[in-house]
Amino acid sequence: MFDVGLSELMVIAVVALVVIGPERLPKVARTAGLLLGRLQRYVSDVKSDINREIQLDELKKMQQQMTDQVTNLQASVTHEMREVESSVNNVIEPLAADAAVSPAPTSDAVPAVGTQAASTLASAAAAETLKS
Repeated sequence: MFDVGLSELMVIAVVALVVIGPERLPKVARTAGLLLGRLQRYVSDVKSDINREIQLDELKKMQQQMTDQVTNLQASVTHEMREVESSVNNVIEPLAADAAVSPAPTSDAVPAVGTQAASTLASAAAAETLKS
């Protein structure tokens, strides 16, 4: 930023020696060094604060992106679940209608067939209950 060479520093030291005097020059130099150290610490603190703010902004952007992706995924899964539910309902409704129209099995029927029909009716009834 500032290009101060050795010759410029010598000129500044000679002028300071003449203006301030040899008695007060060490005290002024010490005070100038302390102030320069404080200035450097202040500048480094400001830089670190700026870096933290930049990182915080990046993290907030990343969090927003992740939230958007999760929301999109949730909407997609919900949509797919509704499609699956509607297709299952379309398959179950004709079966339930056929079961309701079919005559009840008689006692002469084979027990295995009656058990199968009963389980079909029970599953259709359960599906209707879940649907409503």
